[in-house]
Amino acid sequence: MTDVHPSTPAATPRTPAAAQRLPRGRRTGRRRRVVTAVAVVALLAAMAASTQVRSTEAAEQQAAAATFDPQAWAAKTYPGQAEAITTSAVDLAQLLGEVAADPQAAGERYGHQTGATSPFTYPVKTTGTAGEVKGTFLTLDVPGLPAGTTVRVQTGPAITGTAVRDATGTIAFGQFTNQVDYADAGTALNDQVRTAVLAGVDAAALAGRQVSVVGAVSLLTPASLAITPVQLVVAP
Repeated sequence: MTDVHPSTPAATPRTPAAAQRLPRGRRTGRRRRVVTAVAVVALLAAMAASTQVRSTEAAEQQAAAATFDPQAWAAKTYPGQAEAITTSAVDLAQLLGEVAADPQAAGERYGHQTGATSPFTYPVKTTGTAGEVKGTFLTLDVPGLPAGTTVRVQTGPAITGTAVRDATGTIAFGQFTNQVDYADAGTALNDQVRTAVLAGVDAAALAGRQVSVVGAVSLLTPASLAITPVQLVVAP
């Protein structure tokens, strides 16, 4: 009798390893999508961090601006600023002579600028004969100045400009939150001049008397000077 053997299932053909890999183009595309996704996530994270930092800085600036009190700041700052102006004041006649010879050298030696194109502001001192009052200024006849030079002293009630703020170079824009606070600081220092120096001064009654002044002046035009005083002494 012939033996009959059960049939053996055919072996499943094995797919070569090379055939199991994705085609090269599909692999490259997948890598690109992964790299792009990672880059987008990193960018979003960086944007979120940057936004948070900027928001924090903005909040801090707003808080500082809201709490800045120019009058309180000036009351604290003015005595030291006035002393610094008095200590470093240069004689007005000497200053104008040096300015006439070399404006830049005189400015760098005695003055200060708030910016590269700003005029120099100087701490000065001088003595002259008081003349008439014109508006908020007392004219002062100072001997030894170049011919045609006009000297005026601010006597209020309104005190303008930022000469007191700028004369020493110790008060700078970077110390304040914004331009408004910086301007308010200058105005508040002028208010201190009005109350600390000019209170009780009757400028109209000074005509013909010797007046010694220590103060600050921005040299916009050497021929026309407006001094903001931090000291004003009238001879007996």
